[in-house]
Amino acid sequence: MVDVIGDAELLGHDNDAELLAVRLAHAQRLGNMGWAEWHPHTGETIWSDQVYVIFGRDPALGPIPLPELAELVEPADMGALDHLLWSVVRGAEPVQAEFRIRRGAGSGELRDLRVVLEPLTTSGGPAGMHGVIQDITGRRRAERMVSESRRQLLEAREQAAEERHIMLAMREAILPGPAGRLDLPHARIAVRYVPAEKTANLGGDWFEAAPAPDGRLLLAVGDVSGHGLPAIARMAQLRHALVGLAMTGRPAHRLLAWLNELVMHQLKDTTATAIVGHLDPETRVLAWSQAGNLAPVLVRDGVASRLTQPRGVLLGAGWPGPYELATTRLLPGDLLLMFTDGLAERRTRDIDVGLDLVMAAARDVSARDLESGLDRLLADIGGPNPEDDACLLAVGVPAREEERPG
Repeated sequence: MVDVIGDAELLGHDNDAELLAVRLAHAQRLGNMGWAEWHPHTGETIWSDQVYVIFGRDPALGPIPLPELAELVEPADMGALDHLLWSVVRGAEPVQAEFRIRRGAGSGELRDLRVVLEPLTTSGGPAGMHGVIQDITGRRRAERMVSESRRQLLEAREQAAEERHIMLAMREAILPGPAGRLDLPHARIAVRYVPAEKTANLGGDWFEAAPAPDGRLLLAVGDVSGHGLPAIARMAQLRHALVGLAMTGRPAHRLLAWLNELVMHQLKDTTATAIVGHLDPETRVLAWSQAGNLAPVLVRDGVASRLTQPRGVLLGAGWPGPYELATTRLLPGDLLLMFTDGLAERRTRDIDVGLDLVMAAARDVSARDLESGLDRLLADIGGPNPEDDACLLAVGVPAREEERPG
């Protein structure tokens, strides 16, 4: 009976050892690691099964002796191997290093290894070294991919910032901002160009506020279709053409008709919107015309409303009919806003909602403090449009008590 129990216990131990070996082999496969021993004095080298997999070596060939290991190491990493071996020979604590090898006979497959070694000692003294070898190629490859992605992202951001700087510089050269507020005898003018938050969406929005030969003031805003440098270039052509044509003294609707001819025949595959007007500084009468642009907003006695638009369609749309002229007389205390659609239109909201926000914010803008009033208006409607740039031109007529001296 005792002999039977002893055999059963022995069998149990054998099963436990076999199970442990299976689990160890499984762990080595999952971690892509194995163990190795080198005995320089006897020349013996022992590898676990997974080390053969790591090195891509046929087990029938046996393990690679330590002196031949250097032949597989990438030349640039030989220093790491030398330092590892020197440290383990001279020390008593485990040491580790990473280096690359060319795996497999003639395959040249590059693999990243992490090796941890410690001295192997016996009662007679140093007997060699043993340790763990792990293939970390996948991890290092992932790290390099992340690092490369970060590098490319940083480069893309730097490139986008540079492109944005160039485009804004071009716009500034083409469309210089006014130096502060423009004060007329009976009105004040202020403008804002609001660039899109995304570089790729900088486009062809423009404004103009300049004296005409007859003493009136030419006021205009517009938007050329498209984005980027092509749209900016077409915007420059259109705006410069308007400034030149305005020297004729012809009314706004005639100027728009000429601009339409220019777009149709010289700026092929282009459309544009615009409002062009002449403001008489003495009578405060604005004679204006529009080409597919949003109607101006008039704030009078605390009530904001959109002006009734005269007839006119997009520049370049091929419409043969005339552009109509409308007149609006501004009264003391009035505020008139001319703007491109990027001010009110957002991808995340309906344009009518945006227009309601503009009109609500405009009620709080005073001609007495036009500059800061426009800044508050832009903040109240949600700040810069991520998807499109915008131009805003404001005409404020001081109340009568503000016009009195002292």
